[in-house]
Amino acid sequence: MGLLDRFRKRDASTTHARTTVPQPFPTAGTPQGQPHFAVIDVETTGLSASQHRIVEIAVITTDPWGRVLDEWATRVNPEGPVGATHIHGITAADVANAPVFADIIAPLSQRLAGAAVAAHHANFDLAFVRAEYARAGWDMPHLPALCTLEASEYHLPTLERRRLADCCWAVGTPLVGAHSALGDARATASLLAAYMHPHVGYPPPADHLDLPTRGLSVRWPTGPSRAPSPTVVISGSPRSRPDPSPRARSVMAAEAHAPLPQALVELVERFSLVDALDEGAPPGALAYLEKLAEVLEDGEVTADEAADLEAVADAENLTSADIAAANQAFVLTLAHAALDDGKVTRAERAELQAVSDLLGVNHKLLPALLDRAEQARNQRLSASLKDLPSDWSHGEPLRVGDKVVFTGCDEALRNRLEARSEQLGVRIISSVSAKTAMLVTDGTMDGGKTAKAREHGTRTEHPTVYATLLEHLQPAVARDAKPVPKAPARPQPRHSSDQASPESVRPVEAHPKKPDVSPSEVRAWARANGYEVGSRGRLHQDILTAYTAAHATADSG
Repeated sequence: MGLLDRFRKRDASTTHARTTVPQPFPTAGTPQGQPHFAVIDVETTGLSASQHRIVEIAVITTDPWGRVLDEWATRVNPEGPVGATHIHGITAADVANAPVFADIIAPLSQRLAGAAVAAHHANFDLAFVRAEYARAGWDMPHLPALCTLEASEYHLPTLERRRLADCCWAVGTPLVGAHSALGDARATASLLAAYMHPHVGYPPPADHLDLPTRGLSVRWPTGPSRAPSPTVVISGSPRSRPDPSPRARSVMAAEAHAPLPQALVELVERFSLVDALDEGAPPGALAYLEKLAEVLEDGEVTADEAADLEAVADAENLTSADIAAANQAFVLTLAHAALDDGKVTRAERAELQAVSDLLGVNHKLLPALLDRAEQARNQRLSASLKDLPSDWSHGEPLRVGDKVVFTGCDEALRNRLEARSEQLGVRIISSVSAKTAMLVTDGTMDGGKTAKAREHGTRTEHPTVYATLLEHLQPAVARDAKPVPKAPARPQPRHSSDQASPESVRPVEAHPKKPDVSPSEVRAWARANGYEVGSRGRLHQDILTAYTAAHATADSG
């Protein structure tokens, strides 16, 4: 689990695990020849197993049902900088006299041999442990493992976030001593016990029950197979970076006090892993999506965080196609979150666009993704609506997704009707257009909205009639969603010696000729057909193409 699960800064006053934890059971009490789990957690200097090191490791031995039999933990000298002390709380002084990893292989192997491993994001922890064994010249065997993060999809299917703290909360076990290897291992052991309980929650799957027995058949080496990799052991604090210049300090201070992009922060707070998986994210991308949500919680992605994301993807063996699918599902899930209140604000749309650009999701996808999200919301809100009464006399019913404008009306009544409308899925907008379904007015005001309604032939109803229409709201009209265009593959860097194959060479697509009309006419058409356009500036080529195609079809008809 390691750094992946850390999204809140730890309190500097937190006490950390001692170099060696007293054993509640003697080491000899660890089951020999009996099926058991070894629950592990590591604290690391970073997220890349090939580049970073372990600074603390804990192993909790449990029986096949997750009942604790033995605990063991130790700090480890990483033979270099300790990394993010503000996250794991471990300083260079804490590990200066700690054993190097090669010195703990014997007691660690004693606890891992014959066991099935359990961890929250097991691929991450095992990748680090395996890399450390390799540096010491050992060949660590591949172990049967239960990842409590991945298993949460089965045991806790409705949980929106799957951090260790989230999963522990869901099973009623508080996370105590978070961000230390022993504290997180204890929490993971509690989670394992909840998963493996035969009579509470979902019964454990057969393949999970079989893991401890499979662990007994794994053969462990009795010694190293090669010389250790050369390393340089630090004797004190790691070499620090040079002090930033005054200019750099001022920029850093300004960035530290800059307001967060609130629209994005609020969207990420409502992010649901369940929805992301439903929207096409690969099942193996759970850890990647969780890390992505964590990274975006402050509204930005730093270079270090981008590297962390890449490291998580590598640990999970995600392909470029998997990452692209996960990124698109993430954006679509945020779009669903933005539409929860029935509308997407300008700020939310801008942040969705920014996230799309950041994740390499084709910007042309966003309108279609929002359209798909809106249709999904409309279908959800339409599912429980009742049919119209047999004596219905109010003409065409009001439908989920209809756009309605209010003018005049008693303020208290108007506020109630608008709030109820938004709750049921009717969109309340501020101005009348050709796509407005209804103007609600008591006739006390004859202003611009009323004039526009007359101009467009918009249906007009009294608030009392509207209340009846709202009471008998009908499902949204089924329509085809805008097709989601395929995102073009990102161009790969080409060496000068590379030769392009005939299949990879294609002519540049010619842009259609600009329509011979005024920009204002194109803008009016675009707004009437649901496109987002400004009042001035260059029209986007997509809009010009759509306008030309629409009028060419009309002319040919």
